[in-house]
Amino acid sequence: MTNSHDNPPKRVSEAAPVQVFLDRHDRARLDRLTGQLDASKSEVLRRSLAALERQLSEPDAHPALRLLGLVTDDDGVTDGADVALQHDRYLADAQESP
Repeated sequence: MTNSHDNPPKRVSEAAPVQVFLDRHDRARLDRLTGQLDASKSEVLRRSLAALERQLSEPDAHPALRLLGLVTDDDGVTDGADVALQHDRYLADAQESP
C-alpha cells in the first residue's frame, strides 16, 4: 500500500471535477474502502481506476488468471489430468505445496 505522501493528489485547480451517482450499495462500498484504506473518497476512486486499468492492460495481474499458475507445474503442464473436472483437488494440492 502506498502512502498518500508518495503520490500527492493534484492540486484542485489542475484536476477536473467529476460527479458520480452511486446507489446505496456502491456508496457503502466506497465508505467501507475509505475507512479500510484510511484514504479520502477521491483517493479510493483514483486507486480503483488505476487497479482496473492495470487489470485490463496486464492480463497476468487478473486474479482469476493468477489461479491458472496454481495448477500447473514448472513446465506449465498439469500432468495430463483434467483440471476442469478436478479443480478442487488441484487447488488444494497447490495450497499445500511449499
